[in-house]
Amino acid sequence: MRGPHNIWRLIRTGATFERTGAMKLALEAMEVPPRLRVLARVLGWPFKWLGYPGDPALPPVTRALTALGPAYIKFGQVLSTRPDVVGGELADQLRVLQDKLPPFPTVVARATFRDEIGQDVDALFSEFSESVAAASIAQVHRARLTGTGEEVAVKVLRPGIERAFRRDIDAFHFAARMIEALSPASRRLRPTDVIAHFESVVMGELDLRLEAASASEFAANTEGDAGFQVPKPFWNLSSRRVMTLGWAEGIPMGEVAAIREAGHDCVALSERVLQLFLSHALRDGYFHADMHQGNLKVAANGDIIAFDFGIMGQIDEYTRRVYAEILIGFIRKDYRRVAEVHFEAGYVPYDRNIDDFARALRAVGEPIFGMDASHISMARLLAYLFEVTERFGMQTRTELILLQRTMVVVEGVARSLDPNVNMWQVARPVVESYIHANLGPRALIRDLIRTARVLGRFGPRLPQMVEALLIRQAEAPPQASRPDRTHAAALVLLGALAGGAAGVALALF
Repeated sequence: MRGPHNIWRLIRTGATFERTGAMKLALEAMEVPPRLRVLARVLGWPFKWLGYPGDPALPPVTRALTALGPAYIKFGQVLSTRPDVVGGELADQLRVLQDKLPPFPTVVARATFRDEIGQDVDALFSEFSESVAAASIAQVHRARLTGTGEEVAVKVLRPGIERAFRRDIDAFHFAARMIEALSPASRRLRPTDVIAHFESVVMGELDLRLEAASASEFAANTEGDAGFQVPKPFWNLSSRRVMTLGWAEGIPMGEVAAIREAGHDCVALSERVLQLFLSHALRDGYFHADMHQGNLKVAANGDIIAFDFGIMGQIDEYTRRVYAEILIGFIRKDYRRVAEVHFEAGYVPYDRNIDDFARALRAVGEPIFGMDASHISMARLLAYLFEVTERFGMQTRTELILLQRTMVVVEGVARSLDPNVNMWQVARPVVESYIHANLGPRALIRDLIRTARVLGRFGPRLPQMVEALLIRQAEAPPQASRPDRTHAAALVLLGALAGGAAGVALALF
């Protein structure tokens, strides 16, 4: 019965956009071609009466997304950081989705806290406020600990949120399968894998114990970062549906006028938020993947405070090096090297022409340099990038989805503070520092030492492993002997490499 349910859900999605008046505004803001706008309106109009009415007090697009539920609200949160994509007016309307949604009753939050922690709110806190911020998944209450008087933020999941998200994600899975079936060309984008990745991220966000662990790890990683703060969790006051963190006092990053009035340097803040994100992604491989204005504040001393760690991104060391080489290639206008990195990493099929790909990358990169950043249309740039990836058969890299999405979000935050910020100039010192530390001679020596340690663990077992394979080779039929010989030779080679790497490591020490 899921098929009919999902079709019904998708129909109501279009109907809700039409009924609330959001369809026309959204299509215009996204610069959808006129023919597709007409088609969407024609298909949506007959089902208009099936749409959710939403809150008439809200602007049309915000009204439609809030009526449709948390998964759609998440999408709106991302768009709210991109006025260059959806326009300034629509971005301002969507910004309320970040932390200004209608709250659920405080009595429900208190009951949830008691059920999860096992004690009443009044027994642990001398003060417990009404909701101070309400987002798509949870809301936050300001409280004061009895005894110490320390201020904390108590985050409580919305009632029934798990079921609501599963319903929407199920519909997204259905839509992805339909897209792949009806449009074979879309399969290279791996929409089903993308939705599966999104599902794993969201399901993690619905367990606040995991968010507390993320906050703790992120705080440890960034403890030495100047101008950056991360509230630490109170483990004894956290569980699956409740989390308690230190209170983050500051001006919300979305209130740019208030930040200026407080005397903070918005240009410096815009540069710092970009550089911090890149530093966390490249240096640590662990970054805040939901860095919109609703999850950032500016402290009285000018520090950037990050909170809400439900969505964190992680990339392995090899991917970090590939990402850094791609960035530095664009920064240095070395499009040939950027193309080579794509081929070496397997991002582009080897049967494609590397020179043609390098020229296509030049067409993407050149408009960025020597131009006022406020004149660059990110929507057009992303559209051209899509054409390039389609032409060269690139597949969607699910492990890079959060990194790419967060890069878009963080640039949007930076531009809200300084519309003229140049992402590439700001990124250059961070990327070059990473390249120097991880792709030079010292990095090679470090990799050899690490390889020696890994191979050394197998050293005592190599003779027995080789002997077992040789015995199996002698007993195997003739047609099976070649693969076994290959495996045996590989093990002998591994033994030699282990010994050689260990020798290099010993010589270095």
